[in-house]
Amino acid sequence: MAVTGSKSSYGDESPVAAFATNPGSGALTLIRCSGKGSIKLISSIFPHPDLENARGNTIIHGWITANNEKIDEVLLSIFRAPKSYTGEDSFDISCHGGVSAGKAVMAALKTAGFREALPGEFTFRAFMNGKIDLTKSESVMELVCAKTDTSRRHAVLRLSGSLQKEVNEIKKLLVQVLASAEIYLDYSEDEVSAQDEDEIAGKLPNKDIALQALERLKKLSASWQLERIYQEGITLVIAGPPNAGKSSLFNSLLKEDRSIVTEIPGTTRDWIEAFVSIEGIPFRLIDTAGLRDADDSVEKIGVERSRKILKEADIVLYLINEEEIKQGEIERGSSQEFPYIYVWNKCDIVPLPQPFPIETVKPVSVSAKTGEGLAELYSAIISRISQQVAFFDDPSAAADASLGTARQKKLVDESCSALEEALALAESDNPLDLIAPLLREAVNLLGEITGEVSTADILEEMFSKFCVGK
Repeated sequence: MAVTGSKSSYGDESPVAAFATNPGSGALTLIRCSGKGSIKLISSIFPHPDLENARGNTIIHGWITANNEKIDEVLLSIFRAPKSYTGEDSFDISCHGGVSAGKAVMAALKTAGFREALPGEFTFRAFMNGKIDLTKSESVMELVCAKTDTSRRHAVLRLSGSLQKEVNEIKKLLVQVLASAEIYLDYSEDEVSAQDEDEIAGKLPNKDIALQALERLKKLSASWQLERIYQEGITLVIAGPPNAGKSSLFNSLLKEDRSIVTEIPGTTRDWIEAFVSIEGIPFRLIDTAGLRDADDSVEKIGVERSRKILKEADIVLYLINEEEIKQGEIERGSSQEFPYIYVWNKCDIVPLPQPFPIETVKPVSVSAKTGEGLAELYSAIISRISQQVAFFDDPSAAADASLGTARQKKLVDESCSALEEALALAESDNPLDLIAPLLREAVNLLGEITGEVSTADILEEMFSKFCVGK
């Protein structure tokens, strides 16, 4: 099946090439090539006596040439079909690092007849040639984009086939239920006695198996809530009045000096962000301007932007100062999924008042300067997440199989809905000819997850989001 793009096509067998690493200041640049006749085609710019008969999984040393001029000294790693990543004849060129060498080799490849690979085209070919299913295909990109070691491990599990195995096992259960239902539907009226009709009327054969499949589908669906956090991260915003120590806390959590820190209120005029990992979870950490009625026009814009960011936050670390306590007015979080965490900063200078004057607020006492209380703050952040996210306290409870993309989540939920509707119809004594199509729909939706059931437009949309070289 060929999937046609604007200039080139996914699904053809033409030789393609792409940078697998960005040409730059590294010691090596890797260029990946694949396609029918690709090894013969490279011989025009890589003249080597052993190339034609080179076995798969071997490396040949030689020169890339063009117009009788040596371009670069390279290593050619040969992979013969079907024992290659794509399932086609393919090879990797290891050339010298730097921008010039890699670009010169790529130009020579184009002259020899290779075209530039489309985003994700190597993985697409691996899927089309039966080397991997769609869940493994998607896990390749998950692995590339993994922000923490935990998200990397989860992507590796899916690449190893954990999700594919679970989906296929659930689908096998549903096929068993569907087959039993269709057997009854295939009986002619004279083959079923009146007693048999009474026995099977309104009943779903192997209902217990259908319920088992439904339970596993729901568990799989719930796993996405945790996986989404590991992949996309959580937006953690530091907010509060001017001079409350927001930038100091930002630098302390980040473990580097990124935000300017002074004793002058309003130093931070706009928000600044950075990535930080806490307990294996990626956080988009944002330092905001002090919240107050500013007279300065530039600061006023910064405050407005900060308030906008607050609305997008998953968790807000709100720093309280003494003035707010005196007034008894502390900014409250809206009805967000994750509530505000109130922080009493600079505890090395002013200890947390005991008892705290505002009963409904129980702040975490920290010192961004000395690091005191940061462990307790980390615990408070993780606690907020664990209260809302399934399997967070015990990721192993989600089993080895977990969803890795929103596409998979959507299909699992749709399959779950179809199965629930089928079970509800059976419970209401509806005939099997109304129930069987819903079971078939549930099975087909699971087939879409692995790619057993797929369409050209879905595949193009999915693989076009991959990086070039994958």
